[in-house]
Amino acid sequence: MEVVDKKLKKSVKIRLQKDAFKQYKEENKGKLGAIKASLRNVPTSPRKMRLVADMIRGVRVNLALNILKFDSKHASRTMEKILLTGIADWQAMNENVNLEDADLYVKEVFVDGGKMLKRLRPAPQGRAHRIRKRSNHITISIADMNEMNDKFEKKD
Repeated sequence: MEVVDKKLKKSVKIRLQKDAFKQYKEENKGKLGAIKASLRNVPTSPRKMRLVADMIRGVRVNLALNILKFDSKHASRTMEKILLTGIADWQAMNENVNLEDADLYVKEVFVDGGKMLKRLRPAPQGRAHRIRKRSNHITISIADMNEMNDKFEKKD
């Protein structure tokens, strides 16, 4: 980025930085690598969601969609929706590339714990047990297998 004169207002500096970043994005359109899609505060426990995430990690997108569509777990529906969102984001960033020609795969999937709602449940002898209703944050990264192969070939 350009060196900005110190006498400019802070708002002007920020605008110049944003413009420079937009220009950088347009110049490198389609070469920016993996696309990330995330979903926050999903009301499913992270442990249950990780079982589904492990099934599709490193798998081609078409196969991952089939796995999620025909899986009986409740978490697979949510994972399928976010995978479709990631594919749509990739398609929006790479308008000049045909989706059928691209060899997309799920580069990485990770599930982090989210907010926990704490509730009380009556227990014997006047006691109370704490019920923890867990939630999670999902992040999926989708990349093109051909781009990855090209990067490795250029290094050699």
